[in-house]
Amino acid sequence: MISTQLVEITENAAKQIEKIRRQDSIPQEKKLRVSIKGGGCSGFSYNLEFDEQKEGDTIISGNGVELLVDSRSAIYLVGTHLDFSGGLNGKGFEFNNPNATKTCGCGSSFAV
Repeated sequence: MISTQLVEITENAAKQIEKIRRQDSIPQEKKLRVSIKGGGCSGFSYNLEFDEQKEGDTIISGNGVELLVDSRSAIYLVGTHLDFSGGLNGKGFEFNNPNATKTCGCGSSFAV
């Protein structure tokens, strides 16, 4: 399934994903997988890794890149904006998740 509504990919995030792909010579058939894992100080944490598509994955397309999301993670990511903040005070990839009722100070974990 291809979705443009599940996660919004900002232009900055798309540029960084492609930059990492080029720097690490990651083949085009691998896409960035966004998943949710149990753990972290708030209950759930975000995970990013390049992976091949698996059965049941949703493909999210935006700003020229495609992400993979498994069905279990999708329910926690609806409406999320994936951004990238670089520079001296940048934090890297940032998730603005409207489903999160609590987040940790560093923004890498959340609760629903």
